[in-house]
Amino acid sequence: MPVLEQDSELLQQFANGDPGAFERLFRDHQTEVYRWVVRIVRDPAAAEDLTIETFWRIHRAHARFDPQRSFSAWARRIATNAALDHLKSRPREVALVEQFVAPASSDPVVQKDVRERTQQAFCRLPAKLRIVATLALIEELSYKEIADALGISAGAVKVRVFRAVRQLRSELTRLGVTP
Repeated sequence: MPVLEQDSELLQQFANGDPGAFERLFRDHQTEVYRWVVRIVRDPAAAEDLTIETFWRIHRAHARFDPQRSFSAWARRIATNAALDHLKSRPREVALVEQFVAPASSDPVVQKDVRERTQQAFCRLPAKLRIVATLALIEELSYKEIADALGISAGAVKVRVFRAVRQLRSELTRLGVTP
Protein backbone atom coordinates (compact mmCIF):
# COMPACT_ATOMS: atom_id res chain seq x y z
CA MET A 1 0.00 0.00 0.00
CA PRO A 2 1.44 3.44 -0.87
CA VAL A 3 2.54 5.56 2.08
CA LEU A 4 0.07 8.34 1.23
CA GLU A 5 -2.86 5.91 1.26
CA GLN A 6 -1.62 4.36 4.50
CA ASP A 7 -1.34 7.80 6.13
CA SER A 8 -4.78 8.75 4.86
CA GLU A 9 -6.18 5.53 6.26
CA LEU A 10 -4.43 6.09 9.59
CA LEU A 11 -5.78 9.64 9.81
CA GLN A 12 -9.30 8.44 9.03
CA GLN A 13 -9.00 5.77 11.74
CA PHE A 14 -7.80 8.41 14.19
CA ALA A 15 -10.70 10.72 13.31
CA ASN A 16 -13.05 7.79 13.93
CA GLY A 17 -11.60 7.32 17.43
CA ASP A 18 -9.32 4.30 16.92
CA PRO A 19 -6.95 4.16 19.95
CA GLY A 20 -4.30 2.30 17.93
CA ALA A 21 -4.23 5.07 15.33
CA PHE A 22 -3.87 7.66 18.08
CA GLU A 23 -0.97 5.72 19.63
CA ARG A 24 0.81 5.52 16.29
CA LEU A 25 0.34 9.23 15.64
CA PHE A 26 1.59 9.95 19.15
CA ARG A 27 4.76 7.90 18.56
CA ASP A 28 5.30 9.43 15.13
CA HIS A 29 4.77 13.06 16.16
CA GLN A 30 5.69 13.42 19.85
CA THR A 31 9.28 14.50 19.14
CA GLU A 32 8.15 17.08 16.58
CA VAL A 33 5.56 18.49 19.00
CA TYR A 34 8.06 18.59 21.87
CA ARG A 35 10.62 20.47 19.76
CA TRP A 36 7.96 22.96 18.70
CA VAL A 37 6.79 23.57 22.26
CA VAL A 38 10.29 23.92 23.70
CA ARG A 39 11.02 26.59 21.07
CA ILE A 40 8.09 28.58 22.40
CA VAL A 41 8.31 28.11 26.16
CA ARG A 42 12.12 27.83 26.40
CA ASP A 43 11.82 25.32 29.25
CA PRO A 44 12.43 21.59 28.55
CA ALA A 45 10.55 20.38 31.65
CA ALA A 46 7.51 22.51 30.86
CA ALA A 47 7.72 21.41 27.22
CA GLU A 48 7.50 17.76 28.27
CA ASP A 49 4.34 18.47 30.27
CA LEU A 50 2.89 20.57 27.47
CA THR A 51 3.60 17.83 24.93
CA ILE A 52 1.49 15.46 27.00
CA GLU A 53 -1.16 18.16 27.38
CA THR A 54 -1.12 18.68 23.61
CA PHE A 55 -1.71 15.02 22.90
CA TRP A 56 -4.44 14.90 25.53
CA ARG A 57 -6.14 17.77 23.70
CA ILE A 58 -5.58 16.01 20.36
CA HIS A 59 -7.12 12.82 21.72
CA ARG A 60 -10.18 14.66 23.04
CA ALA A 61 -10.62 16.54 19.73
CA HIS A 62 -10.20 13.55 17.39
CA ALA A 63 -13.73 13.87 16.04
CA ARG A 64 -13.04 17.45 14.89
CA PHE A 65 -9.93 16.44 12.93
CA ASP A 66 -10.29 16.51 9.13
CA PRO A 67 -8.34 13.52 7.72
CA GLN A 68 -7.85 15.44 4.46
CA ARG A 69 -5.68 18.00 6.31
CA SER A 70 -2.16 17.78 7.67
CA PHE A 71 -1.97 16.13 11.09
CA SER A 72 1.39 17.84 11.79
CA ALA A 73 -0.02 21.31 11.19
CA TRP A 74 -3.09 20.53 13.33
CA ALA A 75 -0.92 19.16 16.14
CA ARG A 76 1.40 22.19 15.95
CA ARG A 77 -1.60 24.51 16.23
CA ILE A 78 -2.88 22.68 19.32
CA ALA A 79 0.65 22.67 20.79
CA THR A 80 0.93 26.40 20.16
CA ASN A 81 -2.35 27.02 21.98
CA ALA A 82 -1.20 24.87 24.92
CA ALA A 83 2.10 26.77 25.05
CA LEU A 84 0.33 30.11 24.84
CA ASP A 85 -1.99 29.10 27.69
CA HIS A 86 1.10 28.14 29.69
CA LEU A 87 2.82 31.47 28.99
CA LYS A 88 -0.29 33.40 29.99
CA SER A 89 -0.72 31.51 33.25
CA ARG A 90 2.80 31.68 34.64
CA PRO A 91 4.83 34.61 35.91
CA ARG A 92 6.68 36.48 33.21
CA GLU A 93 10.02 34.81 33.67
CA VAL A 94 11.83 32.96 30.91
CA ALA A 95 15.46 32.23 30.21
CA LEU A 96 16.74 33.52 26.91
CA VAL A 97 19.43 31.79 24.97
CA GLU A 98 22.87 33.30 25.44
CA GLN A 99 23.23 34.15 21.74
CA PHE A 100 20.09 36.30 21.82
CA VAL A 101 21.82 39.22 23.49
CA ALA A 102 25.00 40.55 21.92
CA PRO A 103 26.23 43.36 24.18
CA ALA A 104 28.66 45.87 22.74
CA SER A 105 30.91 45.74 25.79
CA SER A 106 33.52 43.08 26.42
CA ASP A 107 33.24 43.60 30.18
CA PRO A 108 31.59 40.44 31.62
CA VAL A 109 29.78 42.41 34.31
CA VAL A 110 28.28 44.79 31.74
CA GLN A 111 27.38 41.85 29.47
CA LYS A 112 25.59 40.09 32.31
CA ASP A 113 23.72 43.25 33.27
CA VAL A 114 22.59 43.91 29.70
CA ARG A 115 21.55 40.27 29.28
CA GLU A 116 19.51 40.38 32.49
CA ARG A 117 17.83 43.64 31.55
CA THR A 118 17.05 42.33 28.07
CA GLN A 119 15.56 39.20 29.57
CA GLN A 120 13.54 41.34 31.97
CA ALA A 121 12.23 43.47 29.09
CA PHE A 122 11.41 40.37 27.03
CA CYS A 123 9.50 38.81 29.92
CA ARG A 124 7.34 41.90 30.27
CA LEU A 125 5.89 41.42 26.80
CA PRO A 126 2.29 40.15 26.74
CA ALA A 127 2.12 36.43 25.93
CA LYS A 128 0.77 36.90 22.38
CA LEU A 129 3.67 39.25 21.55
CA ARG A 130 6.25 37.16 23.40
CA ILE A 131 5.34 34.05 21.42
CA VAL A 132 5.76 35.75 18.02
CA ALA A 133 8.93 37.51 19.21
CA THR A 134 10.37 34.19 20.36
CA LEU A 135 9.52 32.42 17.11
CA ALA A 136 10.51 35.30 14.81
CA LEU A 137 13.47 36.91 16.55
CA ILE A 138 15.04 34.02 18.45
CA GLU A 139 14.01 30.94 16.46
CA GLU A 140 14.04 32.87 13.17
CA LEU A 141 10.97 31.13 11.77
CA SER A 142 9.25 32.59 8.74
CA TYR A 143 6.14 34.68 9.23
CA LYS A 144 4.18 32.03 7.31
CA GLU A 145 5.28 29.25 9.69
CA ILE A 146 4.35 31.38 12.68
CA ALA A 147 1.03 32.37 11.12
CA ASP A 148 0.14 28.74 10.41
CA ALA A 149 1.01 27.71 13.96
CA LEU A 150 -0.97 30.53 15.56
CA GLY A 151 -3.89 30.43 13.15
CA ILE A 152 -3.48 34.06 12.15
CA SER A 153 -2.40 35.79 8.96
CA ALA A 154 1.22 36.53 8.10
CA GLY A 155 0.25 40.22 8.21
CA ALA A 156 -0.93 39.81 11.79
CA VAL A 157 2.39 38.16 12.64
CA LYS A 158 4.25 41.13 11.14
CA VAL A 159 2.16 43.54 13.20
CA ARG A 160 2.79 41.58 16.39
CA VAL A 161 6.54 41.38 15.73
CA PHE A 162 6.58 45.13 15.07
CA ARG A 163 4.70 45.79 18.32
CA ALA A 164 6.96 43.42 20.26
CA VAL A 165 10.11 45.11 18.96
CA ARG A 166 8.67 48.54 19.71
CA GLN A 167 7.77 47.49 23.27
CA LEU A 168 11.18 45.86 23.75
CA ARG A 169 12.95 49.05 22.64
CA SER A 170 10.80 51.16 24.93
CA GLU A 171 11.35 48.84 27.91
CA LEU A 172 15.11 48.57 27.27
CA THR A 173 15.38 52.35 27.11
CA ARG A 174 13.45 52.59 30.37
CA LEU A 175 15.87 50.06 31.92
CA GLY A 176 18.86 52.10 30.74
CA VAL A 177 19.95 49.87 27.85
CA THR A 178 20.44 51.47 24.46
CA PRO A 179 18.83 49.12 21.92
